[in-house]
Amino acid sequence: MVCYVYAFTEGGRDMADLLGGKGANLAEMTRMGLPVPPGFTVSTEACRAFLATGAEPDGLASEISDRLTVLEQAAGRRLGDPDDPLLLSVRSGARFSMPGMMETILDIGLTDESVLGLAKSSGNERFAWDSYRRLVQMFGSTVMGVDSALFENVLARLKEARGAVDDLGLDAADLAALVEGYKDLIRQETGEYFPQSPAEQLRRAVLAVFESWNGERARLYRRREHIPDDLGTAVNVQSMVFGNLGPDSGSGVAFTRDPATGRPGLYGDYLPNAQGEDVVAGIRNTVPLDELGRLNPEAFAQLRDHMQTLETHYRDLCDIEFTIERGRLWMLQTRVGKRTAEAAFAIAAELVDEGLITSDEGLARVSGDGLARLMFPRFDTTAVGAALAHGIPASPGAAVGAAVFDSAEAVRRAAAGEKVVLVRQETTPDDLPGMIAAQAVLTSRGGKTSHAAVVARGMGKVCVCGAEEITVDVQGRRFTVGGTTVEEGTVLSVDGSKGAVYPGAVPLADSAVMRYFEAGEVSAGVVDTVARAMQQADGVRRLGVRANADTPEDAARARRFGAEGVGLCRTEHMFLGDRRQLVEAMILARTDAERERALDALLPLQRQDFVGILEAMDGLPVTIRLLDPPLHEFLPDRTELAVRLAAAEAHGTPPSVHDAELLDAVNRMHEENPMLGLRGVRLGLVAPGLVAMQVRAIAEAVVERTRAGGDPRAEIMVPLIDTVEELRLVREEVEQVLAEVSEATGVSVECPVGTMIELPRAALTAGRIAEEAQFFSFGTNDLTQTTWGFSRDDVEAAFFSAYLDKGIFKVSPFETIDREGVGRLVEIAVAEGRAARPGLKIGVCGEHGGDPDSVHFFHAAGLDYVSCSPFRVPVARLEAGRAALPETEADDSR
Repeated sequence: MVCYVYAFTEGGRDMADLLGGKGANLAEMTRMGLPVPPGFTVSTEACRAFLATGAEPDGLASEISDRLTVLEQAAGRRLGDPDDPLLLSVRSGARFSMPGMMETILDIGLTDESVLGLAKSSGNERFAWDSYRRLVQMFGSTVMGVDSALFENVLARLKEARGAVDDLGLDAADLAALVEGYKDLIRQETGEYFPQSPAEQLRRAVLAVFESWNGERARLYRRREHIPDDLGTAVNVQSMVFGNLGPDSGSGVAFTRDPATGRPGLYGDYLPNAQGEDVVAGIRNTVPLDELGRLNPEAFAQLRDHMQTLETHYRDLCDIEFTIERGRLWMLQTRVGKRTAEAAFAIAAELVDEGLITSDEGLARVSGDGLARLMFPRFDTTAVGAALAHGIPASPGAAVGAAVFDSAEAVRRAAAGEKVVLVRQETTPDDLPGMIAAQAVLTSRGGKTSHAAVVARGMGKVCVCGAEEITVDVQGRRFTVGGTTVEEGTVLSVDGSKGAVYPGAVPLADSAVMRYFEAGEVSAGVVDTVARAMQQADGVRRLGVRANADTPEDAARARRFGAEGVGLCRTEHMFLGDRRQLVEAMILARTDAERERALDALLPLQRQDFVGILEAMDGLPVTIRLLDPPLHEFLPDRTELAVRLAAAEAHGTPPSVHDAELLDAVNRMHEENPMLGLRGVRLGLVAPGLVAMQVRAIAEAVVERTRAGGDPRAEIMVPLIDTVEELRLVREEVEQVLAEVSEATGVSVECPVGTMIELPRAALTAGRIAEEAQFFSFGTNDLTQTTWGFSRDDVEAAFFSAYLDKGIFKVSPFETIDREGVGRLVEIAVAEGRAARPGLKIGVCGEHGGDPDSVHFFHAAGLDYVSCSPFRVPVARLEAGRAALPETEADDSR
């Protein structure tokens, strides 16, 4: 029989798939003997069963009832008891942390009758009614579907009537009246009464958490963080402990190290006389965790000890939630904490130095995505004036954008191509779309553990929280600071590293990490930790890393970034600018002599390009792809030419002979779908002399570099092969030209000849093609287009967003390799190619070569190297190292 419910005493951290991250860690802390309020976890398996059928799984209610009985016996109290009620919290807990994206309901078990018993047993009438109003509000919005803003409006009117600044300004009678107002609101909005059965409250709360797995904000967050949709969430049912019992009580969130910088020490926020949701929501400004040491030295010392125990046990930064109830400390949650990229590198290095983890484990704790963020520019602080406001540096980086004051406006402006900064008093989970759309988030309330801070860090967004100097007027769409008013649309610069906000657009400067890669500048701090990670990655990786470079400057930069050669040099990029006229002359040529003159003019220009690139990559392979794009890209627009000629005729002006010849050529060559037409190897086979000219330019560049004492290693790659016969014909021409140049110069020129595998047929016949190819390189951009049957330029704007929303794509197949389709073709081609030619060198030169997840796939598929843009080379090096590590523990911090 399936078991759906597990007591905390029955689980452990290795059961996160079944119990969710939160449930597994509660069980682990219970095993460790830490003070955890007792409870049980309803498994992800139960959630998946519920979502599949829409009905409560058979036997679940009975299991929950049995576990609740055990819990009541241990507590000596009963759920809903009119004299001394047991109250419960019901919280979500997925396999991977999704802060604020699903539902939480606290104080389950309070009713019109039991609230009186709680007031009596606790000796605190205000506390009892405060807990009840929280339950009614949470249950009403989460379970019964009432707009949460309506509850906020009722509360705001009451505070205004009482002259209260915050909730603490309301007494017990006020809160009792608030409960009645909330219940009336529920009745008006739903036609239902707030349930007075604790058992019904618990059952409906559990099912509501299940349903929240497919809520809009949860789906959006999963898509943003690449979390699978089929995992489901667990539900944790736990005895309530109360931080809102008075000044000797409170709740907090703590980190064992600074999640923004990685510095060791205790970091976090504490809020006296509050429940935990108040801290995360940022509705009242917290005090620093150190202040707890003054307010309650004993509890603070216990917390510090427990935090050290947890970090040593988990061997990582831990994010901890706790409550103090009348001086007694309770641990409510721990997890591997989300952190910024800077903190990730720092923490990994420090844990290695402390002997808690190995160097390989340290490498597994960082990521290429994080490294890319550290390479982004920072503000040039020498060029800024006084800051407009200061707050808490919650998530580092530099961002510039127009101020907006709600999520919908952020999404609207971002969709129109505008960069925005989302400004809020505090964010809620409903602000997630706006946070994703914005370049940065700025809040006037909240600390490093607030919703805005935690979510921004997880997404790598710039964030400044708790800027108390600013007063946000959401209705007026403005904020004020001092004597300055900032209206919506005003450009702001947000420095998440320093917690500063500046008016206008502050200029940017290269980050220290970028200077390290550009010039080898090593300094203390994040640069040192990045350098250590790169050294470890280079020491363990099997995959080589090359660069896509079309100019000597790009090649030189790529080499500084650690590239081990050029995996793709696109010769068509050398035909742009002033050389376009020479290409036009070649296209318009009517005779062989005219075509040869055009090619003869192009040859020395190409040769010098190749000389420069070979010099920049001296001693390293340079793979040069022969001309690939369709010829129409080098000719003027057909409509534009026709209009120009018609206008001349209308004005009685003699038409341009050159324009007329161009229009004739464009009409002759017109194709309905030129990307699937005359291009690549096809063009080389039907345009006499084109292949020979390019090969001669390559060969003569090799000769020049050899005579100069260099070590040129050019490789010639033939694009868009469909059949081995195409490659055979081109290879024969290539080898003939190489032999001619060798004989004429007395310098032996040997260039391997290979091909791009970028069409499904080529992948499926790779064994035949390998008979003629000395190497393969996968062109995954075109392979993705031709496998899926769509054009990247047309479809990304047309329907990709809808496909992502509907879950057809988890991520764009142009961003991360489609393992099931395109990846399968890669695996077939690798296997068949090497079966025909053992030792066949194989790489990839599409944009996927710099994508972290795709690099792991290419490692597993057995490729020899990846090639990517110069700026992605460090990312690919790091991920290639991580891909070579043995299987490690899943990263729960995402």
